Amino acid sequence: MTGERRPNGIDAGAGGRHARRWTWAGLAVVLAGGLGLRVWGIEQGLPYAYNADEADHFVPHAIKMFEQHTLNPHYFANPPAYTYLLHYLYALVYGGAAGVQHALAAHPGEVYTLGRATAALLGTLALWLLYLTGARLAGRGAGLLAAAIEAVAFLPVFYAHLALNDVPTLAPLTLALLGTAGVLRHGRTREYLIAGIGLGLACATKYTAGIVLLPLLAAVAARYLDTSAELGSSAQAALRVLGGLALAGVAAIVAFLIANPYAALDYTAFHNELVHQSTLSAEAQGKLGAPKGGGLEYYLWTLTWGLGWAPALAALAGALSVWSRERVLGWVLVPAPIVYLAVMGAEGRYFGRWLLPIFPILCLLAAVFALQLVDFLVRRARSDFLRPCPRPRPRLRPVLTVILIVILLAQGLVYSIHSGKTLARADTRNLTREWMVAHIPRGAKIVAEPVEPEEWAREAKDGTITARNPFRWGLYPALARRITSSGAIAPAYIEPEVGLENYETTLYPQLIDYYERAGYCWVVVGSTESGRAYADPRAVPHAIAYYQALARRGEVVYRASPYARGQAPVPFGFDWSFDYYPLAYERPGPTMTVYRLHGGRCGS
Repeated sequence: MTGERRPNGIDAGAGGRHARRWTWAGLAVVLAGGLGLRVWGIEQGLPYAYNADEADHFVPHAIKMFEQHTLNPHYFANPPAYTYLLHYLYALVYGGAAGVQHALAAHPGEVYTLGRATAALLGTLALWLLYLTGARLAGRGAGLLAAAIEAVAFLPVFYAHLALNDVPTLAPLTLALLGTAGVLRHGRTREYLIAGIGLGLACATKYTAGIVLLPLLAAVAARYLDTSAELGSSAQAALRVLGGLALAGVAAIVAFLIANPYAALDYTAFHNELVHQSTLSAEAQGKLGAPKGGGLEYYLWTLTWGLGWAPALAALAGALSVWSRERVLGWVLVPAPIVYLAVMGAEGRYFGRWLLPIFPILCLLAAVFALQLVDFLVRRARSDFLRPCPRPRPRLRPVLTVILIVILLAQGLVYSIHSGKTLARADTRNLTREWMVAHIPRGAKIVAEPVEPEEWAREAKDGTITARNPFRWGLYPALARRITSSGAIAPAYIEPEVGLENYETTLYPQLIDYYERAGYCWVVVGSTESGRAYADPRAVPHAIAYYQALARRGEVVYRASPYARGQAPVPFGFDWSFDYYPLAYERPGPTMTVYRLHGGRCGS
């Protein structure tokens, strides 16, 4: 029967009421700890948003709606639910367009901090919803442990520090799972409604969150079989279940349109950008320095650090165990991660954070297996080792439970604490700018690689909008292609710009001669750009020659490293170079190097 709950771990035994009190206490610790990890270091890098996606997408679009006096985001590459939430939050906190502009002028970092704090709170809300889901599916112990695993897992902790939609999506996505669990266990009208609302809001926050439709369909199918057996009539069961499914579908559509109204009101733009985004994801990995292996291999590797070795293996064992012991629950929990990994692994581009939509399910599977393992070990102890005793030692279960909890949480906790300590320190780009303000004269010409926003090189004064301030230094247009196909300096009027991903294709050693003739005497290099070239040197041999020539001809006058003393640099990658997972990191940011050129006009 799908309505039966299988108590285990903390729910078992006669002391259920006492266990529930401990469960609530444990949940309070999980939620407080999860929130603490998510807000520790939340002001990293500010007032500059160094993450390109954070700087280009949700916060800017939320503010742009004030400036354009419209709720049409004119942007659907990412669904706008999180953008709308930030827009209304800014309106509430700052009182509308004028207040937001004043906040940007006086305290620009606060605007991003508010967006990041919103992501952190939604990530914490997702933990509570995951506890409720697990409690409904497999007992309070499983729910609490699943929430604890997600609370400390590195990827959901790190990306809660950024105003991106990845972590906020987990809240409505897990709400959909909660409704799905209710459909499976009880099949009441409100559960269909909750599942539909969660599904619609999740898809309006991140398109790939639609994967939670699979568990819902499996729960509906199980509910049909169960209802048919209860009523003795498949026709009546079909009517009841189809009615619930229709309600969930309508609720999903309504919720999606409330959170993304211009998907209907501006359908052409919505459809075109959705197709464009799908095309980009399907492209072969076009980013210089990106991994060349398959997406599935990359995502399986990501699970070993983004979720953790022990939780990932426990989730695999949990999938096998649930499938064999409780097939109905297996249909609800097991296919979705497999399908998601297969589909996302077949795409041409892949990044670790794209796995987050299946994290709640993986945490549930890991928790269920861990408590099943405790039950198995206790039974074996009773039958094999303690046969002369009338009952097993009373402390055996809690001891085993604590050991497994430590094993499941240790890796995530260590690396999430390390992340908080790292993010709480000054970014290398901020340190570099402080040095430049003190040592490079105002108005001097500089070359700065695109590892920071343009505002970084502008005057920064309280009460002014940095983006509209004049440049403190004469900034070389880094994304302008000044070299012809023959390697010669192009005429001054030929400056075709390239995209951020193609910056390395603008670099030739002849550029250094141009810098010196034009008086660009200071060159600022970030390892996340040079690292891309060295990760794939055959693709951009001229860029390698440029960096080698710069190292020979330029004098290193300042260097800021993100690594702890004695630690070797981490090889470039599109995850670890930007999320600072390895323990070698001491602070956020790339290795920043400032060169002083001395030839040409720079010699005077």
